[in-house]
Amino acid sequence: MGTGFSALSGAIRAIAVGVVLVTGAANTQAEEIRYFTIGTAGVGGTYFPLAGTIANAVSNPPGSRACDEGGSCGVPGLVAVAQSSHGSVSNISGIISGGLSSGFSQSDVAYWAYSGTGTFEGQEPMRDLRVIAALYPEHVHLIASKTSGIASVTDLKGKRVSLDKTDSGTYPDALLVLEAFGLSKDDISVEHLTPEEAADALRNDQVDALFFVGGYPARALAELAGAADIVLVPITGPEVDGMLREHSFFTRDAIPDGAYPDVAGVETIAVGAQWLTRLELEDELIYEITKALWNPATRKLLDVGHAKGAAVTSETALNGIAIPLHPGAEKFYREAGMIR
Repeated sequence: MGTGFSALSGAIRAIAVGVVLVTGAANTQAEEIRYFTIGTAGVGGTYFPLAGTIANAVSNPPGSRACDEGGSCGVPGLVAVAQSSHGSVSNISGIISGGLSSGFSQSDVAYWAYSGTGTFEGQEPMRDLRVIAALYPEHVHLIASKTSGIASVTDLKGKRVSLDKTDSGTYPDALLVLEAFGLSKDDISVEHLTPEEAADALRNDQVDALFFVGGYPARALAELAGAADIVLVPITGPEVDGMLREHSFFTRDAIPDGAYPDVAGVETIAVGAQWLTRLELEDELIYEITKALWNPATRKLLDVGHAKGAAVTSETALNGIAIPLHPGAEKFYREAGMIR
């Protein structure tokens, strides 16, 4: 019995040592993980699914296969996560406060935040805001129910219109569009609904129209088009000429036929979407994230993810940037010969 007991004790000790070793390895591995959040917008828009693709591309958790072995080509030990929010203004506030590591924003909102102008008028300029990359053009959508009879921006007078949440990127742009066409919030019945909420409200005849700024096709709007008779309302004409003269971050663009099921395309305006962070994040971390973003392996992920992924290219990574690059991102672009 003594021999059997000794053998059993030895086995228990071996198991215990094994558990300690495995636990120790797991703890070491856990310590190596670094989380990096990307603020987006509602899950039915464009930011959220695209950020998910980018998060996947720049992540490389402990234990992942090496890039040259067909595994992740992201930053070793990094786990990036797309986090839903109300949009650009909310993301910028989260970045500056430290609640978010990074976030997507419209280029106009980023400039206003950095300079303390526009929708951030009267606030301290957010001089620590920095750019990782320009991503793709975002189009101003004005969507109305067919039964509303809305065919132009001026037809919004007296109608029920969702301008999105006040801390979204859509809200200030919607106000600029209204102003350009001689309207204000007092001329309409204003609702502050997320794109998902606004789509539901329009479907249920609780609003007549909604504004949304984002890349097409946005999931919430595509689902709306499949469930209700809607029209895209053009944002064009001499009023837009004045907008472009006063606000250089806007450009003329179009939403094509078929971007949403059975909905005719229109002329509209667009602003750039950018990936932002704050100055205090380590240069080496942002350098590695920027490098992973433009790795050829990421190109494959972008091309098979959200439809707007194809528009995210290194050739346009510096387009429309009106605030400074993060030093880590700048280092990458210099090494790549994209800036001097």
